[in-house]
Amino acid sequence: MKVLVPVKRVVDYNVKVRVKSDGSGVDIANVKMSMNPFDEIAVEEATRLKEGGKVTEIVAVTCGVTQAQETLRTAMAIGADRGILVETGAEIEPLGVAKVLKSLADKEQPQLIILGKQAIDDDSNQTGQMLASLLGWPQATFASKVVLEDGKVTVTREVDGGLETVALSLPAIVATDLRLNEPRYVTLPNIMKAKKKPLETVKPEDLGVDVTPRLKTLKVSEPPKRSAGIKVPDVATLVQKLRTEAKVI
Repeated sequence: MKVLVPVKRVVDYNVKVRVKSDGSGVDIANVKMSMNPFDEIAVEEATRLKEGGKVTEIVAVTCGVTQAQETLRTAMAIGADRGILVETGAEIEPLGVAKVLKSLADKEQPQLIILGKQAIDDDSNQTGQMLASLLGWPQATFASKVVLEDGKVTVTREVDGGLETVALSLPAIVATDLRLNEPRYVTLPNIMKAKKKPLETVKPEDLGVDVTPRLKTLKVSEPPKRSAGIKVPDVATLVQKLRTEAKVI
């Protein structure tokens, strides 16, 4: 069984992002970049399925600039067998990514696609759902447990009311949540092995996909700073301030 795992290169979650002075976006010059944490969970889950004898090959895929090869090498150090870089300097939106992945899925014919539920840079939470629609495959989002057996995948997913368990026939798409697993520490020997694993580079036009952005960012600004809290002498004063100043009651 082949598993396709899309990953994304994003600003490391430990970095405090800075907005550019002209408000055109976020400054990523000389900023540490890493794999999107939700995608790291997806790679880890695919690797565990392979270690359990359920999967035979893991293919990591990413879209972006040449430096995104580092993200693929990290995925291969965790457990992916090979990588595919869809190289482009354009800022690809979720629909564009979904179309690229659809083209690769048609080519690679995976039985399962595991990806993070969202990226921590744009927080769109759209790619998995769009890809499922384009492929016509069943999907399970916000997965906290994945069991692969008997030609189907059973997914426990987190919903507002608690947990929901669904069974999907293969091929299928699973979007991971935080509590699915804890990604392993990447060891130096595995990093060295990853350098020898095959990595293919293609262009969006090679896949017949137009990734031209359909949205335009007008302005990026930091959220307003929170004012310091105050102490009130009694409940009556608290109620009065909530009514007259905060205007919440």
